[in-house]
Amino acid sequence: SARRPPPLLPLLLLCVLGAPRAGSGAHTAVISPQDPTLLIGSSLQATCSVHGNTPGATAEGLYWTLNGRRLPPELSRVLNTSTLALALANLNGSRQQSGDNLVCHARDGSILAGSCLYVGLPPEKPFNISCWSKNMKDLTCRWTPGAHGETFLHTNYSLKYKLRWYGQDNTCEEYHTVGPHSCHIPKDLALFTPYEIWVEATNRLGSARSDVLTLDILDVVTTDPPPDVHVSRVGGLEDQLSVRWVSPPALKDFLFQAKYQIRYRVEDSVDWKVVDDVSNQTSCRLAGLKPGTVYFVQVRCNPFGIYGSKKAGIWSEWSHPTAASTPRSDEGILPSGRRGTARGPAR
Repeated sequence: SARRPPPLLPLLLLCVLGAPRAGSGAHTAVISPQDPTLLIGSSLQATCSVHGNTPGATAEGLYWTLNGRRLPPELSRVLNTSTLALALANLNGSRQQSGDNLVCHARDGSILAGSCLYVGLPPEKPFNISCWSKNMKDLTCRWTPGAHGETFLHTNYSLKYKLRWYGQDNTCEEYHTVGPHSCHIPKDLALFTPYEIWVEATNRLGSARSDVLTLDILDVVTTDPPPDVHVSRVGGLEDQLSVRWVSPPALKDFLFQAKYQIRYRVEDSVDWKVVDDVSNQTSCRLAGLKPGTVYFVQVRCNPFGIYGSKKAGIWSEWSHPTAASTPRSDEGILPSGRRGTARGPAR
């Protein structure tokens, strides 16, 4: 009886290192077609032809494996003494982007020849491109690969950009910086001139190009979180905390406006409450808090109006949490008329 096929791991390397054309004996074999690329749902007619007169290497003793699993004999047909045919219908997407391993074996299990099957879909049009500039020093973009995304084939994505009215196409080089479909342009960017940005997707079955995004660096600026966030008690008021911070220093030399948000939560909760009406102040008083409770506070910044830009700006990340506790009720007597829920700039 025929021996079991070789272990799976060596077969997985065939499409990476190259499919062998010969086994350990003097005979050789060829699979045709070699390394085909097919759409999902396609059929494949393949042949394994043995050359030479080595015993045991005739078509009647051959068999096929796909990704290390022996294919049912009813899928094969002997064409002549040296050629075994294979018919596969309604192919599924490749299990590995480097190609599925179709291997022709001799009766004793040795590998005679191998072929890589690339079964998948052409790339779809990338969409939803979004970009931001950290402190006007760079540009980072990310995108969505397509409506379905998965092509079952290795698909290469290239972010291209150029100045809108002149200049040549440039290709971003630092990929996967903030996720699988992203790229970072670290320097040499122009201000006051719009850029055109798009993404090209390519694989063995075709290519697709996104719509062009036009933007000005000044319109997509974000910054570091506000530094030096301090949270302190407001005298003996048991229901209030004062929050102060510093404007992001990286933008201090540029003409811009800023608005801030604060969020806070109690120590044993994961639910944040957001204060939206801080405006461009760098201090705020939180009121209506629980006495004797530890609160965590964070602040973020939205720089807008840089050099007169009319865009809304992009929020920074939140600052590191800063903790403080409100006084307990028995720590002091509250001055009359100081309780409440009003929020506003700290005095």
